[in-house]
Amino acid sequence: MTLPPPPPATEHCYRHPNVETGVHCTRCGRPICPDCMIPAPVGHQCPECVAEARREFRQGPGRRIAAANIRRRASATTVLLGLIAVVFLLELAKGGAGSLMTGPPTAKLVDLGASLGVARTQSGDLVGIATGQYWRLVTAMFLHAGLLHIAFNAYALWIFGTVVEQELGRLRFLLIYFVTGIAASAASFAFAPTPFTVSVGASGAIFGIFGAFVAYNYRRRQMAIAAARLRSAISIVVINLIITFAIPEIDWRAHVGGFIAGLFAGFAAEGVGTEASRRTILVAGFVGLLAVAFGLVAWHTSQLQSQFGPF
Repeated sequence: MTLPPPPPATEHCYRHPNVETGVHCTRCGRPICPDCMIPAPVGHQCPECVAEARREFRQGPGRRIAAANIRRRASATTVLLGLIAVVFLLELAKGGAGSLMTGPPTAKLVDLGASLGVARTQSGDLVGIATGQYWRLVTAMFLHAGLLHIAFNAYALWIFGTVVEQELGRLRFLLIYFVTGIAASAASFAFAPTPFTVSVGASGAIFGIFGAFVAYNYRRRQMAIAAARLRSAISIVVINLIITFAIPEIDWRAHVGGFIAGLFAGFAAEGVGTEASRRTILVAGFVGLLAVAFGLVAWHTSQLQSQFGPF
């Protein structure tokens, strides 16, 4: 007896995840529903590809080729990796060749923008997030404590950043990276064991990207590739939890904060319902995450001020 072939995996429109479809954009290959189908010379294209084609047409042939080459060479993930590498070279310049494996001395990292609750410098000045230096929530994301630290984070950013950027687009990818990175830095500051704890690294933002990766594939868990990605993600989460809590130097607060923020960011980046409601959810979701992050900063700052007095 010959068994019938298994039914094909159900696909959902990438712009309307609740709508099933069997049609793909002939330009980018993503599944699209009837509301997103725009007739093309061959098949149908999605609204994003049609808008991109119109922009390229207005630019003219020469500029279209140049713009396409730039996009292929310089994805947002690549740009972020380049910035991280440049900052690491600056760390080496400040800390000397001896800082290659372990990073510059702590004082140098603080000068460069490491995350820090509050501390007094040798000159007597107070520094830290609690003193109003909120930019440390961002600059700490680009600093690293040695070659192994930056190598591991760069590899993880390349793997997951590339996928999330391809699936959600450059703008939403950058929003996820920076907003979840800020949330991770805020969690690191708010729940640090001491106000003098210094923290650096892109891992909080990378865990945010990973959280968005999990959210994106969970919404498509009926598809075989998304289900496989989720199974791999579970293994990665377990391994990273073991490593995070086994090594005291790892800032688990930033990792957990970034991952939780990434789950919410991954949902907000796509939203639900109509195009207008999706934009509303995107803006409200990311503004809400920033509000939570700065709420944590304000809460812990008040705790430190009640302990040490006004800064």
